[in-house]
Amino acid sequence: MRDNNAVLAGAEIVSHQQKTILITGCSSGIGLCSAHALKQRGYRVFATARHEQDVDALLANGLEALQLDLQDSESIQLAVETLLTRTNGQLYALFNNGAYGQPGAVEDIPTDVLRAQFETNLFGWHELTRHIIPIMRNQGEGRIIQNSSVLGLVVMAYRGAYNASKFALEGLTDTLRLELHNSGIHVCLIEPGPIKSQFRANAYRMWKENIDATESVHQEHYQMMVQRLEKKGAATPFTLPPESVVERLIHALESPRPKARYYVTFPTYLFGTLKRLLTTRAMDRLLLKASGSGSR
Repeated sequence: MRDNNAVLAGAEIVSHQQKTILITGCSSGIGLCSAHALKQRGYRVFATARHEQDVDALLANGLEALQLDLQDSESIQLAVETLLTRTNGQLYALFNNGAYGQPGAVEDIPTDVLRAQFETNLFGWHELTRHIIPIMRNQGEGRIIQNSSVLGLVVMAYRGAYNASKFALEGLTDTLRLELHNSGIHVCLIEPGPIKSQFRANAYRMWKENIDATESVHQEHYQMMVQRLEKKGAATPFTLPPESVVERLIHALESPRPKARYYVTFPTYLFGTLKRLLTTRAMDRLLLKASGSGSR
């Protein structure tokens, strides 16, 4: 495991008045875009990534970087300790963002694969957040911002592991928001739909690694799914760049009264509204069509 103190050696010492933010999952996509945008805005950004080569790339691009593996308690603790050493025990905001999607039919997902999905997408976030809350309590202020998904609001077929992790995140975050009421710590959810990133490429890799489709009754759908995952460019016409998430992130960081939820992309607004209006049966029909799935 990398010594994060060594990684940060030589990093610029900045004013104690500069607000600091810790961002997970900065190797690409939303995390990387957020790190650069917030640094340009004047924040002191600590960008984290799981792999050493990604940490090196972040450093080469002028960011303060830490190695942080959300499936490794020791890595989480070391990253927090290093950050606090560098900031004299201060941290204004945490942006939990690092996650991945595990495709596959629920009946085809081995339990250990489902557990790994939760380790990264939920349990690691929870562990990191528990380290951070006492810091913010001592300060009397802070922002905890969770990057969820439209699939934390509605489900789509063959995304069961990811759906479940985001539904669990939504429930945990809503509870945390109530428990931190009047503490000075604001808790927000960002719920993007399709965003330009490496998400599909990573999901395809995880499907090939963890799902045995050779004897599956879902082979026909898997063929369509692979075509979508391999497709070049945007997966849907509603795909937005990661900057659209950063806009909401900035509001969540800087508004005196940040929102509990921030929708991003047309599908999130659409499904969030329809879920309130339609019956479960009607919503199922819509979601089956959106998933490219027929009933069995």
